[in-house]
Amino acid sequence: MNLVQIIDGRGKRRVALVAADRLVLLKQAASTRDLAQRALREGRTLASLASSLATSATEDYAAALKEKRVLAPLDHPDPAHCIVTGTGLTHLGSAAARDGMHKKLSGAAEELTDSLKMFKLGLEGGRPKDKKAAGVQPEWFYKGDGSWLVGPGQPLPLPAFALDGGEEPELAGLYLIDEGGRPVRLGFALGNEYSDHVTERQNYLYLAHSKLRHSAIGPEMVTGRIPASVEGVSRIIRKGKVIWEKPFLTGEANMSHSLANLEYHHFKYDGFRRPGDVHVHYFGTATLSIADNVKTQDGDVFEISAAPFGAALRNPLKAMKPGYRPGGARAI
Repeated sequence: MNLVQIIDGRGKRRVALVAADRLVLLKQAASTRDLAQRALREGRTLASLASSLATSATEDYAAALKEKRVLAPLDHPDPAHCIVTGTGLTHLGSAAARDGMHKKLSGAAEELTDSLKMFKLGLEGGRPKDKKAAGVQPEWFYKGDGSWLVGPGQPLPLPAFALDGGEEPELAGLYLIDEGGRPVRLGFALGNEYSDHVTERQNYLYLAHSKLRHSAIGPEMVTGRIPASVEGVSRIIRKGKVIWEKPFLTGEANMSHSLANLEYHHFKYDGFRRPGDVHVHYFGTATLSIADNVKTQDGDVFEISAAPFGAALRNPLKAMKPGYRPGGARAI
């Protein structure tokens, strides 16, 4: 089942089921977070509860997207309680990329970069056979809180200080922390874990800076399980024309870590298990336009699509004017 959050034609916030080109509105559900909390209280699955709340009222899906009334599929009324994070160096990539990576990894240990060492650790220990044991830690990064998350059709800001604004087509896990402090996966969504790759390439210690950017998820959240292998397409559209397009592979079958291992190493921290909080966690990618020397521009539109996620995630790039300027904070 695929769910969306929308502002309906009357300006009211609603949750809806996706039914082809129509959105079936639910009653008594203003947000997916509210819906999930009710499902937990009643001991039901998200899908079964959503089905029981379906009404006869529908909306035109394409119109809602065009009018930018479709929201991110999960959020929190207090953005500070939505935590956006991710893991990198988790994906195996295409067959050619895998072959090239294995050739690099076959060299002497002292010749491997820190990134290759981290990737090798994942290959060797990211999928523990004992499901109750912890595997090797992945690379991890923080992207911001809910105020740094944009919905379908909304612009991804390019800060004036940024050296690059590049897409990252990814799978995102969407979570709610229950009343007992336990993480509950509500589903998955497509994500654009938009980053500054030029800054990152200067020095790997700049990774944290490069990841402090807005990102986008949606439009749809797939409840329950998804296929082990997901193949999608990432595009950049400039002035109505596709200037770059490439398939991407994701899903557990295309990753060096299991999802359970990535989830464990995120939620093992007590601060990430506060009851009522929601989390958006990106699982990584192996496909980037910058690898093909593409330089994005103000107004470019990123488009990411994959089955079974329904409608594509589209977001334009918007260059921003300088905000906070050099000189330090003022004293009082």
